[in-house]
Amino acid sequence: MMDRVTIIGDGQMATVCGLILAERGVPSRMWSVFRDQIDAMRAVRENRRYLPGVRLPDLMSFTPDAQAALSGAKLIVSAVPCQYVRAVFTQIAPLVPRDVPICSVSKGIENRTLMRPTQILRDVLGPVRCVALSGPTIAAELVRRLAAAAVAACEDADVAADVQRTFSTPWFRVYTNTDVVGVELAGAMKNVIALAAGIVDGLRAGDNAKAALLARGLVEITRLGVAMGARRETFAGLAGLGDLVTTCISPLGRNRTAGEAIGRGKKLDEVLAATPSVIEGVPTAASVVELARRYGVSMPITEAVHAVLFEGKDVIVALTELMARALKVEE
Repeated sequence: MMDRVTIIGDGQMATVCGLILAERGVPSRMWSVFRDQIDAMRAVRENRRYLPGVRLPDLMSFTPDAQAALSGAKLIVSAVPCQYVRAVFTQIAPLVPRDVPICSVSKGIENRTLMRPTQILRDVLGPVRCVALSGPTIAAELVRRLAAAAVAACEDADVAADVQRTFSTPWFRVYTNTDVVGVELAGAMKNVIALAAGIVDGLRAGDNAKAALLARGLVEITRLGVAMGARRETFAGLAGLGDLVTTCISPLGRNRTAGEAIGRGKKLDEVLAATPSVIEGVPTAASVVELARRYGVSMPITEAVHAVLFEGKDVIVALTELMARALKVEE
C-alpha cells in the first residue's frame, strides 16, 4: 500500500480520492493550479465549489506549492479534466519524480492528439508507470460511503495491485486489469452516450428508447475499443457496462444532466455556462468521431450526438434519423 499520496486537481473526484485514502489511514496532499481554491479548502476544510457540505478530514492537506506537494510522494493521483492534463503536467513536469507511479482518474480523449489520459501523461513526462482507475463512481454516493466498485488498470499487474490495496475499503472494492486501453476508452466514450441518454430523458422518449440507446451505445463503444486494440470483455465490466449504466441513469451524472437540458431545448453554451464542472462528454464527442473515422468504425449514436452539439442539428431530427436507418442484423 502506498502510504503518501499527492493529488493533482481540486474537483469532485480529486476530493473523493482524498476521502477514500483518509478512510484507509493514508495521508494525502492536494495541489491545484487554482491557488484560491486550494487556500479555501485549507481554510474551511470543505470543497464548497465542487462538493459542498462534506468535511475534509485532517489526513487531507492542501498546498499551493507544487514542490512541497510532490516531495516524498509514493503515488501521484491525476484528477485533472482530460483536456487540461497536458497543460497542468507540463507546468509541474520538472518537479514530478519519474519513479513514482501516477494513478489517473481522468476520463476523456484529448481533442488535438486523440490521446487517452495516461498517454498524455507519458507524452509529457516520459515512460512513467501509469494506472487508470475507473468505474461507476458517482462522487455524491462515494462521500456517503455507499457501496461501489472500480477497476485499476495497468500493464504492470504489480502496480495495479498496489493501487488496488491503497484504495480498497469495506465499501469501495477495487479490481485489477491489464487492459488500460479498454478501461480508458470505455470511461471516455460512456460520457458521450450519457449525453444521448440525457437527451432521451429531456425529450421524454421513454424507457424503451433509453434501454435501446444504452444497448446500442455499448455496441459502439466496444466496436471502436476492439478496433483500437482493447479486449472485448473489458467493455462488459466495471469500466464499460458498469460505468455506462450509472452515468446514463443517475440524476447526479453531469453528462446525462447536460444532455437532458439539451433535450429540453437549451443551447449547448447555456448548459456549459450553468455548471462549474467540466462536461467531459462534449469535447470527447469530437475526439471519438475523429477516431471512428480514422479506424473505419460505424458509430451512428456518437455521430448524432456530435451533430446536435456542434452542427446545430435538432434533437428530434437526430432521433428520427437514427430510427430510420436501414434495417440490419443485431451485432
